[in-house]
Amino acid sequence: MHAAVIRAADAPPVYRDHPDPAPHNGDELVVEVLAAGLHHLTRSKANGSHYTSSGRYPLVPGVDGVVRDQEGNLRYVVLDDTALGTFADRTLIDPRRSVILPGGIDPVQIAAAMNPAMSSWVALRRRVDFHAGQRVLVLGATGNAGRMAVQIAKLFGAAQVIAAGRDATRLKALAALGADETITFDQIGHGEIGHAADVDVVIDYVWGEPAAGAMIPMLTARADRTTPLTWIQIGSVAGQSAPIPSAALRSARLQIVGSGIGSVPARDFIAELPELASSVTAGAIDVRARAVPLAQVTQAWAAETEERIVFVP
Repeated sequence: MHAAVIRAADAPPVYRDHPDPAPHNGDELVVEVLAAGLHHLTRSKANGSHYTSSGRYPLVPGVDGVVRDQEGNLRYVVLDDTALGTFADRTLIDPRRSVILPGGIDPVQIAAAMNPAMSSWVALRRRVDFHAGQRVLVLGATGNAGRMAVQIAKLFGAAQVIAAGRDATRLKALAALGADETITFDQIGHGEIGHAADVDVVIDYVWGEPAAGAMIPMLTARADRTTPLTWIQIGSVAGQSAPIPSAALRSARLQIVGSGIGSVPARDFIAELPELASSVTAGAIDVRARAVPLAQVTQAWAAETEERIVFVP
């Protein structure tokens, strides 16, 4: 079979011949890969920058995907730590970490949506006591996961969703996806907070200086600092660390929590997959996807695109 193979942390994957997978125990299944998304998590695990990276090479990247099992079922699967990911013609899965998909689904759409959508879906379902009527601010809303977070917050009954990012033009487009208001990081930094000051939940995909710089202006502008604010840290596109001022933790009822692998048990992720897959299939979440042949993995690996690249055989 063929697979994308990475031989070092600073090397892109190369499409080449690879040995066929062989089950190591009775729990594993050999499956045919139909579609696998190129996610931020995929890249960071492959280059060793993610906190769950194993540092073992060579490896076949790919953390999830849509596969066909030997009985003809289509499954969405999330892989555990493995050197044989989904960027291959075939791979090994634990069926307990998968969900059987309904007929008529588009494998590319599912493969593009599930990983980025899962970040905010699981955060709001499993990491905080979120309920309909609350107000949400999404930091980093113009990214793929951020766009979906706007939609998912609305799907869960948020009374107001405010989208924040750097690009005002791209932010405006989010009104069609449910954003009630938009705000740029520059506006926040200059104290032009508006309704963002009084949200109940922040979904943060940026971290770093932008997140730290937003906290004090937001907390200072809150109508009632004793009203709880839960800041959910999910991504770190602006920096792995953020210089949070101590006053942020003392001057308001602020709680910072993380949501990701480790802070959420695998069983909780798996439990949310069927409903999320159904929502994507039903069109409740807008998905931007672009199918790319796996043979072009080297060229596409570092591509900058608003669409989620999905590799197909």
